[in-house]
Amino acid sequence: MNLALDGSSVDGRAYRDVVDLARHAPAWLNDTLSVWSTYGLTLFALVMVVAWWRARRVGATASVTALAVPFVVVTAYGVDAVLKQLVREDRPCQSLRVVTVEACPAPGDWSFPSNHAAIAAAAAVALLFVSRRLGSVAVAAAVAMAASRVWVGAHYPHDVVAGVVVGALTALLVMPAVRGHAGALGQRLTPTRLHGLLVAS
Repeated sequence: MNLALDGSSVDGRAYRDVVDLARHAPAWLNDTLSVWSTYGLTLFALVMVVAWWRARRVGATASVTALAVPFVVVTAYGVDAVLKQLVREDRPCQSLRVVTVEACPAPGDWSFPSNHAAIAAAAAVALLFVSRRLGSVAVAAAVAMAASRVWVGAHYPHDVVAGVVVGALTALLVMPAVRGHAGALGQRLTPTRLHGLLVAS
């Protein structure tokens, strides 16, 4: 099934307004947001590592919960990728032929939902189950990531909203189940060679 959504009919005007604002923004701002939009997901990986490292000092249960975060992110990415293939929405820079901060992706690189937004939201919400402080930092970063994807012209606003929903829902569905079994799994794995992953020496 191929829905072939024309995203310009949803919020094309809002997208044009943001892109026009970006076109008249200072170069340093556009450069900063472009770098963040492209490489910002690295921050989420670093926060996940920090969350796991700190969880090892708490105990095996906390470590299992922290180690589940990357798997939640991969799951959210998979769900997002399936939706992209079902919807097959062209990038707004292709449909509306506007000048954007970043180069327009090639045809066939579908727009809905946003992978970046889904990954960031999944990581942020999942991290809240591990550490409120680190999760809060990740939530703020996820909002910034979603906004930057529209600013640089890669997505319509509804693309990033949908990506955030996909990522957040995936984490909210998976993480409670993980946390419910983390204690038993931690006890089972602690005596094994995985001990170092779960408990600080």
